Amino acid sequence: MKNTIMALGSALLLSGTVTAQKVAFEEFDLDNGMHVILHNDNSAPVVITSVMYHVGAKDEQPDRTGFAHFFEHLLFEGTKNIQRGEWFKIVTSNGGTNNANTSDDRTYYFEVFPSNNLELGLWMESERLMHPVINQIGVDTQNEVVKEEKRLRVDNQPYGNLLAEVKKNMFKKHPYRWATIGSMDHLDAAKLEEFQAFNKKYYVPNNAVLVIAGQFDNAQAKEWIKKYFGPIPKGPAITRQTFTEDPITSTLKATYTDPNIQVPMVVAAYRTPSMKTRDARVLDMISTYLTDGKSSKLYKKIVDEKKMALQVGAFSFSQEDYGMYIIYGMPLGATETTAILKECDDEIVKLQTELISDKDLQKLKNKFENQYVNSNASVEGIAENLASYYLLYGDVNLINTEIDIYRSITREEIRDVAKKYLNSNQRLLLDYVPSKDKQN
Repeated sequence: MKNTIMALGSALLLSGTVTAQKVAFEEFDLDNGMHVILHNDNSAPVVITSVMYHVGAKDEQPDRTGFAHFFEHLLFEGTKNIQRGEWFKIVTSNGGTNNANTSDDRTYYFEVFPSNNLELGLWMESERLMHPVINQIGVDTQNEVVKEEKRLRVDNQPYGNLLAEVKKNMFKKHPYRWATIGSMDHLDAAKLEEFQAFNKKYYVPNNAVLVIAGQFDNAQAKEWIKKYFGPIPKGPAITRQTFTEDPITSTLKATYTDPNIQVPMVVAAYRTPSMKTRDARVLDMISTYLTDGKSSKLYKKIVDEKKMALQVGAFSFSQEDYGMYIIYGMPLGATETTAILKECDDEIVKLQTELISDKDLQKLKNKFENQYVNSNASVEGIAENLASYYLLYGDVNLINTEIDIYRSITREEIRDVAKKYLNSNQRLLLDYVPSKDKQN
């Protein structure tokens, strides 16, 4: 039955009958510089109130890393009008859920409420922005929370430091060189005044976008937005430093020992351009071509047919200023990691010298069409996409038009982009290995 459904889905994609509805939205600016985006969706009686701030790990100082992620936690501590520890109680007692997440480029907060609680969501987010309470007890409490998160998700997680090690070796000048979660020593050393200054600089209306998505009345929503967010003072303009990395012209090599693993991993990482570029989208397609699914080139060849690897993968890690293209493999049995790397390199050389088939290109486009539909299948997904396209790409309507970029990518572009970015002298080779006492 499952195979029948999958086959039917593939047939529909191939026939072009699966299409996404255009996402309608309205946008405007408040006098204090806050950008507002409204998206009506009456399919369910829920409403999302979200705010994305243009602050991430790249906005930190080298000796004070982890601040942006720390604020993801800290700004749930309480406000002038929301007592400490009451935030989550208010949300759940009104039938809602909430969360937040941080990247190197931005921080995102959101609440999902029944549609009759839009005003509550707007008031809470305005409180977070206008009246946060940043005191020593909150800093100390969240410091312990973040340390526990790092122990759970990074320090004690197999391969948990993979991305951090790639970034550390890939970037020498750009703040992308440190992990988003940051250094616990830096957080311990920071004074309360430093946290307060970080908040004052970056958590201002002119550095944020407010998105409301779901079932609501536009006129009423605008009244509440002006009531709760309008009085918040505009912050000083934020000047951002530009960091330009020197090109990688010879292979970088590094080794990292992870006590939590038993199987080594070979990693090849390439520095790539901003996610806003067309080339970044082509690299997305290349990673899908190589390792997305059991019929992909690397999986079929290395894992399925030759049985050389437990796992092989490739992904394009796209960010606002630079990206990374990462290929990894975990050997099976007596296979050497160098043998896996050679197989991966052979496939990349094929991409650089031969055109992929028309059938493979169509398969790629079908997959991206499906991903595009899925990314806008929920009102929560639409809300975050609207915020991201405004804040990081500078074009909200990409939520409707980015798929056209993928549709227009040619076989020749795939060959040329692979030739431009995926060369052996332009990469980092990271040997991610277990401790000697783990190698049995």
